[in-house]
Amino acid sequence: MQDTTRKIALVTGANQGLGLALVRGLRRALGEESVVYLAARDTDRGEAACALLQGEGLAPDFIQLDVTDAASVAAAANKIRARHGGIDIVIQNAAARITRDTPQADQVVGFVDTNNHGTLRVIEAFVPLLRDNARFIVVASSFGSLRNLDPRLHSKFDAPGLTLHDVEAAMDEFARATRAGTAQQDGWPDWINVPSKIGQVASVRVLARANEAEFRRRGILVNAACPGLVNTEASRPWFADMSKAATPDEAAQDLVWLATLPAGTREPSGLLVRHRKLHPWT
Repeated sequence: MQDTTRKIALVTGANQGLGLALVRGLRRALGEESVVYLAARDTDRGEAACALLQGEGLAPDFIQLDVTDAASVAAAANKIRARHGGIDIVIQNAAARITRDTPQADQVVGFVDTNNHGTLRVIEAFVPLLRDNARFIVVASSFGSLRNLDPRLHSKFDAPGLTLHDVEAAMDEFARATRAGTAQQDGWPDWINVPSKIGQVASVRVLARANEAEFRRRGILVNAACPGLVNTEASRPWFADMSKAATPDEAAQDLVWLATLPAGTREPSGLLVRHRKLHPWT
């Protein structure tokens, strides 16, 4: 049965940082009658995050979801389908961190599996549940632009007929090259975050293009979003000066705006949005 009287939303990787702020922002923006799922892979941490928001007078619902586990993602989607029949807002925010004390070659496989293959798992499980006028957002960054990639590699992320699985194959190629120590000579950037973000934005573009007619007919918008520099544990080790960084709640405002664009909104679609403006792909 369709639960059509309430907005249903989900944020992955939501037990801390930006994800937690997104749940907070959605709960406030959508009102008490909505259902906002705080999704996290660790049940104890997820439930503690829900308790924190409940102490603020908000009422999220916890759901266990590990983007690295296809069965976990499918189980969460099936629960939401059974309870509500569909979903109105999905924000794929779950992401792995890069640590300074470990060689990136030793981190790249898990990083790609979480950020890129995890995004695909969420797409495949939740896009079929999107209701009319739904909003699907992948949290990426302004690094996700072809201008940050050697032109020799552009066709792996931007070519006619490109599929979601083609993008994932390119990410696996990148991971193998990084592990083998050949990434630089092949044209890949040194920092593994850059190809990962390009892959995420490419997936959003492919998804929107492949479903353009249906999404336009049904009012569905699918986009990537860059929150800018955010003062979180993931960012602080990489930036000497965080004085201009937004707090998670400040950064969440633009993403909540994108996730709650009213019915009838036609754009943006299949793009990368930063601070409510389009960020160039090329």
